[in-house]
Amino acid sequence: MEVTLDEAKTYLRVSSSDEDELITNLIASATGIVQDIARFSDEEWESSEERTLIRMRIAILYTVAYLYEHREEADHSQLNLTLRALLFGVRKEGF
Repeated sequence: MEVTLDEAKTYLRVSSSDEDELITNLIASATGIVQDIARFSDEEWESSEERTLIRMRIAILYTVAYLYEHREEADHSQLNLTLRALLFGVRKEGF
């Protein structure tokens, strides 16, 4: 279910390879953030239904874009609130 570099670059509308390392790191960070907000363990992540995985994928791409566009002044509390709203339907009550 991993978001690929090419997917993220298409979503960001980046055509050069100058920032591939940055975008790859943002994908890893975004995946962890989304997994934490949704309160999904690695096992739950792998066994989730397709509809849940689509929401998670969208949240990851959104997070990558947010972190990419706001590198210098990212408001992480606002990002977390937005992700909670995006993931409300799939978010677990606890780990």
